[in-house]
Amino acid sequence: MADGEITGNLAYIDTGSLPPVWGDGNFLALDFTNIDSDATSVKVGMEPSVSSGLVELDEDHNAIMKVTDKNKQKVVVIQSNDTFSFKQSFGLSGLTLATE
Repeated sequence: MADGEITGNLAYIDTGSLPPVWGDGNFLALDFTNIDSDATSVKVGMEPSVSSGLVELDEDHNAIMKVTDKNKQKVVVIQSNDTFSFKQSFGLSGLTLATE
């Protein structure tokens, strides 16, 4: 990740536990390590989202998201507590998506 863009190569996934729920496609797995120690809530997801919206991170700070349109979608992270809210967006146009 550099300059607000996520880069890399995504395989096409058509087996395993993700496709039965979300359908075959390209999935992005991220480990969020730079979390504000004062944040009591960290929500992540894709905008626009196909159906899940932003979801609260659990204690492992990992998230898997389906990329359906790398030129329109962004990964969004919102960290907050009772006194602040901080939103970050990361583009996906630097990804290479494999096909079937």
